[in-house]
Amino acid sequence: MSDAVLLDAIWNADTVYRPDLFAGKTALVSGGGSGIGRATALLLARLGARVVITGRTQEKLDRVVAYAASRGVTLHGFAANVREHEQVLALYERVEAEVGLPDVLINSAGGQFPQPAIEFSPKGWNAVVSNNLNSTWFMMQRAAQRWRDTQRPGSIVNVIVVTERGMPGVAHTVAARAGIVGATRTVAVEWAPLNIRINCVAPGLTASEGLAVYPPEAVAEFPRANPMKRPGTPLEIAQACVFLAAPSASFITGEVLTVDGGGKLWGELWLAGRPDYYRD
Repeated sequence: MSDAVLLDAIWNADTVYRPDLFAGKTALVSGGGSGIGRATALLLARLGARVVITGRTQEKLDRVVAYAASRGVTLHGFAANVREHEQVLALYERVEAEVGLPDVLINSAGGQFPQPAIEFSPKGWNAVVSNNLNSTWFMMQRAAQRWRDTQRPGSIVNVIVVTERGMPGVAHTVAARAGIVGATRTVAVEWAPLNIRINCVAPGLTASEGLAVYPPEAVAEFPRANPMKRPGTPLEIAQACVFLAAPSASFITGEVLTVDGGGKLWGELWLAGRPDYYRD
């Protein structure tokens, strides 16, 4: 499926949400240049939000901004490496100055490479932990600080992975995302008096650009990842993110919403392929 067709599918898909659900609200979406982040940003824009997307590559952001403009909607694309704390601080300053203080934060930035855990190098481990755990923490902490300072409510949704059963081949990202769950549950209590809600969406296998990094052996097992025997779509995950960000989840905080087609109950994924010693 071409990128244009995929974007049209996201933009034109039916949604249960009313078109003005986020009217007057500002949303900041990390990882908004592709995949789940892009789908969530476009859905929020369809629902009336002022949307800022961020990522490391300005060209990717510009393509999403241009597509939204072709549909009569203004998105803002501000490049930043959210693994770097100073860049996160600068990003928030720019967003607040040019668009407005976000009311909603969607943390969708992240990624990993498949490899048996026994072979991880310290550099590889640290890169994935920084990419997933540290970047999410920097973004959510800064949002909470600004909401506290301005006495405004806020909602955060962290996009993670399903961690309960582990996920062979990407132990580094499972460790990082489990850390996000722990932080989310903890600050949900700490930040509740500030009228800040924070939750996680845990997608299962999702048909996005990220699948391209996995070896053919792993890809061959993807149909067995869940009892529905198909991957989810970025829009299906985006709908869950919107549910948690919106007033529909006004009495929900510190939770993990799993969107995996039943995969954690049944499926099995070896994202780097099965090692020889496991085949015996």
